[in-house]
Amino acid sequence: MSERSAFSLSRWWSIVLKEFLQLRRDRVTAAMIVGIPIIQLTLFGFAINTDPKHLPTAVIIADQSPFSRSFVAALENSAYFNIIETLPDEEAGHRALARGDVQFVLSVPVDFSRRLLRGERPSLLVEADATDPVATGSALSALSGLVQSVADKDLTGPLAYLNGRPAAFDVLVHRLYNPEGITQYNVVPGLMGVILTMTMVMMTGLSVTRERERGTMENLLATPVRPLEVMTGKIVPYVLIGLIQVTIILAAALFVFHVPFEGSPLAIYVSALLFIAANLTVGITLSSLAQNQLQGMQLTFFYFLPSILLSGFLFPFAGMPKWAQYIGNLLPLTYFTRLVRGILLKGVGWSDMWPSIWPLGVFTVVVMGIALRFYRRTLD
Repeated sequence: MSERSAFSLSRWWSIVLKEFLQLRRDRVTAAMIVGIPIIQLTLFGFAINTDPKHLPTAVIIADQSPFSRSFVAALENSAYFNIIETLPDEEAGHRALARGDVQFVLSVPVDFSRRLLRGERPSLLVEADATDPVATGSALSALSGLVQSVADKDLTGPLAYLNGRPAAFDVLVHRLYNPEGITQYNVVPGLMGVILTMTMVMMTGLSVTRERERGTMENLLATPVRPLEVMTGKIVPYVLIGLIQVTIILAAALFVFHVPFEGSPLAIYVSALLFIAANLTVGITLSSLAQNQLQGMQLTFFYFLPSILLSGFLFPFAGMPKWAQYIGNLLPLTYFTRLVRGILLKGVGWSDMWPSIWPLGVFTVVVMGIALRFYRRTLD
């Protein structure tokens, strides 16, 4: 009895070896040990940027003059603005901002150069999509310095008398959709997508592995049901749960955080339904890939981390490098974040929603096909 109670290095070493062997056999856990630090270092070190630059900008130039061209060039040289298109009128600019195609729209009035030469201090108009205050703050702060740099460059020689204090022209900034820069207006709508992603993927991510671990998988396989029937049958109850969560979050957004609701409630629920379906198919796929519930949890976390960091929820999407944006454009949370913010804060219609609606449908169909393929393998 005394020998058994004494600590044995040999028995202890046997336990250590057994754990190492078990870790080696668990390929998912072994991959996560290496994969998660690499992913976190890559995302936080390279993809995350709280001072976004090269933000998409459109221009409406009604006065083609050297002064307007100099200011547009100064915008691009500042590194905060990236001129991607020239729009015909103010209505087209508002549509581009509502769709999220651009972050800023610069409008040069038709009589800008004439009023400038008369010393009347004309104004340029910069309209900003201020739904995300972090994305626009630094860029808008740089505008005042650009005015003086353009004046110093162009108002020389005979025009030097115009270059004084105050500046020869100024820039009016209109912050649209969130003029006061209230953080909750940006964060709370995005939280809807984050919460749905976490709960929907986690719940369904454990469904098949739970059946396997409880020993009920054999009973399920013995029933005369097809894989598609099993998959969709497991998903449907969680759709109702997701819609309940959407209702709770919407109520909190409206009555607790006082987030504006400019769009249609139907548009919110249609978008949420597509997003819920997309996340449930991800969860079922991960559940089919995992061998046990621990692996299911690990794969869920592996999916959730890039989603929350690369979707534009926490950090400005336009400020990320192109490779990170390509990855973000593969994630449903990216599109749902744009949809819910656009519907609540901008009141976008169905035509403006379509560029973010169809990727959710395609994603759901593709991932469901992958889930069916791996589920068939579990039948063998």
